[in-house]
Amino acid sequence: TSYASIESATSCVPCVGIARQSYVNCPTCQGTGRIPGEQEKQLVALIPYGDQRLKPRRTKLYVCLAVAVCLLTTSLSIFFLFPRSVAVLPAGLNASSVGFNTTTSSIYLNVTNVLNVTNNNFYVVTVEQLDVEVLHQSLVVGKTTMETLLTMSPLQSSQIYYLVASEILDDNTYNICTWTKVKVHNVLLHIQGTLTCTYLSHSEQLAFEDYQYVDCRGNTTLPRPL
Repeated sequence: TSYASIESATSCVPCVGIARQSYVNCPTCQGTGRIPGEQEKQLVALIPYGDQRLKPRRTKLYVCLAVAVCLLTTSLSIFFLFPRSVAVLPAGLNASSVGFNTTTSSIYLNVTNVLNVTNNNFYVVTVEQLDVEVLHQSLVVGKTTMETLLTMSPLQSSQIYYLVASEILDDNTYNICTWTKVKVHNVLLHIQGTLTCTYLSHSEQLAFEDYQYVDCRGNTTLPRPL
C-alpha cells in the first residue's frame, strides 16, 4: 500500500501520473493535489501529530466528571454502609412474682425486664439471641437464653421483654423478705447480659448490665406501662 504524508495544505503537490489516467482530488490536500482514481481506496493519508483532528475534545471535562462521580459514589457508600453502634439500654423492671420455700429457706423470683434496642445504622440489623444472668451477692441465681430473631429496620427502635426465673438460697435474704417487722422488703439483683446482632454478614455481641431492687414481700408486681 502506498502512503502519502501531508504536513499542511502547502505541502501537497500535484500527483503526476500516466497520460489518459483519471485523477481525483486528494482528500487531505484541501483540493490542491490529485491522485489516480483507481488508487483512491488504496492510498492512506498520514495526518501530522499536531493536527487538531487528533486532539480529543472536552477530555478534561470528562475526566473531571468521572472523578467527581467516583468520589461522590464512594463518599455516599462510606456514609451509609459505615457501621454504627446498636444501642442497648435496660429499661427496668416490668413485672415480678415472688414465692417462698419454708423448708429450704429459699426465695423464687420470676422477673420480667425490658430492654430497649436502637438501630443507628442505615441498613437492617437482626437480633438473634439474648443471654442474661441474674446475680445476687455475686452469686448467679438465674439464667435465661432467648432466640429473639428480631429484625430491625434502619434507624428503628424496639423493645425486648425477657423473663428470668431466679432462686435465692440465703437465710438473711429470706428473713428480710419474710419478717413482718421489716418495712422494706427489697432484694438487690445484678443483671448482666449480651445481645447478639448480625448485619452485613457480620456478627456482634453487645453487653449490658443493670441493678434492680425487687420487692420480695410475697406479692406480685403487676406489669406497668413503659
